[in-house]
Amino acid sequence: MQTHFTLAQLADPSIQEADKILRACVHCGFCTATCPTYVLLGDELDSPRGRIYLIKDMLEGGKAATAKIVKHIDRCLSCLSCMTTCPSAVHYMHLVDHARVHIEETYRRPFLDRLLRAFLARVLPYPGRMRAALLAAALAKPFKPLTSGRLRALLSLVPIALPSPSAVDRPQTFPAEGARRMRIALLAGCAQQVLVPSINEATVRLLTRHGCEVVVARGARCCGALVHHLGSERQALQDVRANVEAWSREIEGAGLDAIVVNASGCGPMVKDYGFLLRNDPLWSARGSRVAGLARDVSEVMASLGLKAPVRPTGLAVAYHSACALQHGQRVNAQPRALLSAAGFELREIPEGHLCCGSAGTYNMLQPALADAILERKVGNIQSTGAAVVATGNIGCIAQMRRAVAVPVVHTVELLDWATGGPQPAAFAERDQPRTLSAS
Repeated sequence: MQTHFTLAQLADPSIQEADKILRACVHCGFCTATCPTYVLLGDELDSPRGRIYLIKDMLEGGKAATAKIVKHIDRCLSCLSCMTTCPSAVHYMHLVDHARVHIEETYRRPFLDRLLRAFLARVLPYPGRMRAALLAAALAKPFKPLTSGRLRALLSLVPIALPSPSAVDRPQTFPAEGARRMRIALLAGCAQQVLVPSINEATVRLLTRHGCEVVVARGARCCGALVHHLGSERQALQDVRANVEAWSREIEGAGLDAIVVNASGCGPMVKDYGFLLRNDPLWSARGSRVAGLARDVSEVMASLGLKAPVRPTGLAVAYHSACALQHGQRVNAQPRALLSAAGFELREIPEGHLCCGSAGTYNMLQPALADAILERKVGNIQSTGAAVVATGNIGCIAQMRRAVAVPVVHTVELLDWATGGPQPAAFAERDQPRTLSAS
C-alpha cells in the first residue's frame, strides 16, 4: 500500500511505525474471511482491510477522527485473527492500537459513552473497586428485564454471587514441591482474581507441584491491556511501568526464569512491553527484558512436562482457543497437548478461529454484536457434545458461562484436578456431564 506521510509526520515514531505497517498491506483481502465482524455484517469497513483504509486516511491527512471512523474502529474486537491469516505479516494490532489513541485525542464522544468508558477504565483494572461495583450492581440485577442496551449488557455480566478474595493473590512466595526447577513470577491480574480466584489458586498448585517456586511480586498490578484498548495510553503505560518495576526487582534479586500469565488476554500486552516502552530510554531495556520472560502458563507447563494424572478423567472437553492465545501469541498446540496428556477427550470446536465476543470490554461496549458473535460460538460448541468447555482466558469464561449449560473452566483448573488438585468449583452445579445448549 502506498503512503504519503510528510517528513514532519514521519518524525513522530508512532507515525513511522504506522507507515511501515500500512506499506506491508497488499489489499489481498484474505483477512476478511476470518474477521468475525465482517463475517457477521458483510461490511467492508467492518473488515481489517476496510479499517486499515480508514486509519490510513485519518493518519495521513492529520485529521481528527470522525463519527464514521470511530464506529468502525470501535466495532473491531482486536481478536487478531486477521494477523494469523495475513500472508504479508501486517501488524494490525499496533496499527489499530495507535488509531484508538488518536481517536481518544481528537474525537469527543457522546456524554454517556464517555461516562461508561471512564467507569470501565477506573474500575475494572482495580480488584477492590471492581468487587465493590459488582456487589452494588447485584442489587440492580433483578431489574434487568426493565433495562436495555449497554445497561442490560452490564447487568447480564454481573454474577449472582462473588467468591471470597483469595489469599493467593497477595504478594508472597510459594515454594516448589521437591527440587526447584524454575522460579517464576505470576501475574495475579485484576478481573480474574475477583470473578474466579480459583484460577490463580489452581495455577499456583499446578506450578508448585511441578517444581516451580511461584512469586506474586509486590507492586505488580493490571497488565494495562484493558485501558490500552480503550485508547487510554497514559494510564496503560502507568500500569506497564509498575509491572516492569515490580518484576525487575525479582529479576535483579533472586532471579526469574519466566513471568507466567494465566489470563491469555494479558499475554500479548505483557509480551509487547518492549515495544510499548521502545521510545523511553529509562524503561526500554527493562521493558524488553520483562517481555522476553513472559510466557502463557501452558507454554511453561509444556516445557516442564505434565505429571501423569492421578485420577481418571475421561471427560469430553471442548477446547476454546482464546483469540489472544491463538492469534495474539500463536500458542496453539500446548494447551491441547496438555489436556490430552491429562486424560481428557479433546473435541475441536468448529470455526475455532472465531472470537466468542468477549474481547475485553467489547461485550459491554458493543453488546448487540457481542451477543450475535456469542450465539454463533455457542452453536459451534453445542455441536461437539462435550461435557465441559476449557479455555485460557477469564473474559471468554465470563462470556460463555452466560450461554452454555455445562461448566466453562480454565485449562489450568482441569490440569490441576487431573494431577491431584480439587475438582473445579464450576462442576459443583452438576451431577452428571451434560451437553451444551443455549440459554
